[in-house]
Amino acid sequence: MTDLTLLLEAFRRNARVNDTLIAALTPEEFALTDGRGGWTVERHLRHMAGFRVGWLWNMSRDHARQLLNPDERDADGDPQWRWANAPATSLPEALAAGDAAAIAAVEAHRASGEPFADPWGEGTYRSDPAHFLMHTIVHDSHHRGQVLSLIRQGGRTPEQMDALDSHWAIWRE
Repeated sequence: MTDLTLLLEAFRRNARVNDTLIAALTPEEFALTDGRGGWTVERHLRHMAGFRVGWLWNMSRDHARQLLNPDERDADGDPQWRWANAPATSLPEALAAGDAAAIAAVEAHRASGEPFADPWGEGTYRSDPAHFLMHTIVHDSHHRGQVLSLIRQGGRTPEQMDALDSHWAIWRE
């Protein structure tokens, strides 16, 4: 079994980058869109947070349960994500809870040797459950890039965009 120390540190840094970006957004920027039918900034961020619970619900339901409201159901009859209708200001909390659940699921499945469930036959990180954490980092990076593009299109000056580049320092610590 490979030591997860470096990956867990990268995963935690990813969380700090997410928090830095969200903290830098103005309330008006959450509603920015490309004007062509694309997602809003808020929708990208919600999708990032929902990605964790969606995959966990399919792979490790015990670890997803803390992220769900069992009293509300989605269109498929599954428990609704606790933050589905929460204000955008709660997204850092949603991301943090999802990250904690993801780490717990990966650690539990690695310790037991039991692979993640694969109910849809999509492949669920069969070579090592830790790949879920790496997939999450890459997925978040993809959507953060889209968010940055939207806020640039939304009127941030080059100087304001440069100020956001300080999040790169988190990766170089």
